Amino acid sequence: MKKWKIAAAAVCVCLLFTAAYAAGAGSANDPLVTLSYLNNTFSQKVQTMVNDTVDARKAEMEQALAKVLGQGGNGSGNVFTVVTLSKGQTLVGDVGCEVMLRIGTAVCGTSDSVGLIDTTSGSNLGSGGALAANHLYMVTISTRSVTATSNTVKVLARGPYTVR
Repeated sequence: MKKWKIAAAAVCVCLLFTAAYAAGAGSANDPLVTLSYLNNTFSQKVQTMVNDTVDARKAEMEQALAKVLGQGGNGSGNVFTVVTLSKGQTLVGDVGCEVMLRIGTAVCGTSDSVGLIDTTSGSNLGSGGALAANHLYMVTISTRSVTATSNTVKVLARGPYTVR
């Protein structure tokens, strides 16, 4: 009988220690996740993931920007292109084309009264009207044109156009 009492007491002591240990787990004194783990391991993993994502997005945006800046010539991009016209040559713009006369003289070509929009003055330049130097003109109806009237004409063009 004495052995049973000692065994029962030993079991009770083990249960008390187990209960005391379980009651302290997860408290401020014994957290399940330690602060040093969060500061040293977890935060470094998160920072690495953020840096990788930022680097990937940056590379994508640089490629997109390079593509946009690389477009040009014949008006396919968002960059002005210098176009040299000889007397009698015509630059025909599609909708959205912008033209600025830099050197020489040129006239607007159209089959009706609506020609190019002079965005500098806010006026309409009709058929046969002379382009003013350093004014920005916009094609709002397709097949509007600029015809060179001097030997050498240089214009800046942006947007879709063809030279004839």
